[in-house]
Amino acid sequence: MAAAFFNALVDPARARAVSAGTQPGERVHPEVQAAMAEVGVDLSGARPQRLTDELAQGAQWLITMGCGDACPYVPGLKREDWPLEDPKGKPVERVREIRDDVRARVMAFLEHEGWTRRAGREDGVRSV
Repeated sequence: MAAAFFNALVDPARARAVSAGTQPGERVHPEVQAAMAEVGVDLSGARPQRLTDELAQGAQWLITMGCGDACPYVPGLKREDWPLEDPKGKPVERVREIRDDVRARVMAFLEHEGWTRRAGREDGVRSV
């Protein structure tokens, strides 16, 4: 969810996000796909991938979501942890709350870094 929101809301000339996990699932969970589709984000083609040192090497930031010691250490990489609940298997109402929290965190991060798109250009992401 975070990478999808990031890439939809960021100025693409300034940054892009890659989503990866320390123990990625085989697919994006259906409840997550459904909640994201409600706000115009299609995750049907998204495939989870493993977070490796090599993947993190080209990054400027590593935003973690509770992986703790399992996250790779990359010298010089800025890191921030967002303690978010895993939406897997949660009721749709809770998944929506998590989705909205993720979107708010992404927006705050992009605004802080100065990476947001120009006003009115959220490329298909609807507010809920």
